[in-house]
Amino acid sequence: MDLPPATAAFVLHFGEMGSRWGINRTVGQIYALLFLSERPLPADEIAQKLGFSRSNVSMGLKELEAWRLVRLQHLPGDRREHFSTPEDVWQIVRILAEERRKREVDPTLTLLRDTLMQRPASAEEAHAQARMQSLYEVISLLTGWMDDVQKLPDERLIALLKLGGRVARVLEATERFQEIVTRKPRRRAAKEG
Repeated sequence: MDLPPATAAFVLHFGEMGSRWGINRTVGQIYALLFLSERPLPADEIAQKLGFSRSNVSMGLKELEAWRLVRLQHLPGDRREHFSTPEDVWQIVRILAEERRKREVDPTLTLLRDTLMQRPASAEEAHAQARMQSLYEVISLLTGWMDDVQKLPDERLIALLKLGGRVARVLEATERFQEIVTRKPRRRAAKEG
C-alpha cells in the first residue's frame, strides 16, 4: 500500500468494517481511499496506491457506482475516467440508507405483505402470520419514519440527532400538557401504576 500511515490505517480499517456491512474488503478500501482523496482518482492510480489488480479495482468501482457512492468524472486534458465520492457526508449517509432500504428492507416488506395476503391453512400458520403482521407493522413504522428523516434538511437532521433522549422528555411534557388542557388523565403503562 502506497499511502501515508494515517490514511493506510483508515483504509485498512474501512475495508475490514466494510466486510461486516455487507461489502467486500476491496470495495471498502477503494471507497475509503476515494473518500479521503483531495482529488478524483483514476482506476490505475487507485490500483497502484492500494496494491490491487486493475481488474479488482474495476469491479469494485462498478459496485460502488451501483450503490451511487462514487461519481465518474472526466478531467480536462486526461482521457482516463476519474472517480470521487460526494463531498457532503450527510448525502453519503442518505444514499447508504436509501440503498440499504432498497436492497434489504423493501424485499422483506414485499415478502411479508404477500404472505399476509394468504389465508392461513392451520392454527400454526395463523400464529406465524400474526407474528409476521407485528413485524410488518414495526418495519413499516420505521420505514415511514426514515422517509420523513430523509426529507429533513441537514441542519434539522443534526438538531434531531443532538436531541437524543431529550425527545422522550419532550413527548412526555406534551402528554402532560394535553392532560392539563383536556382534563383527561393519560393512560399509563402497566409498569407505571
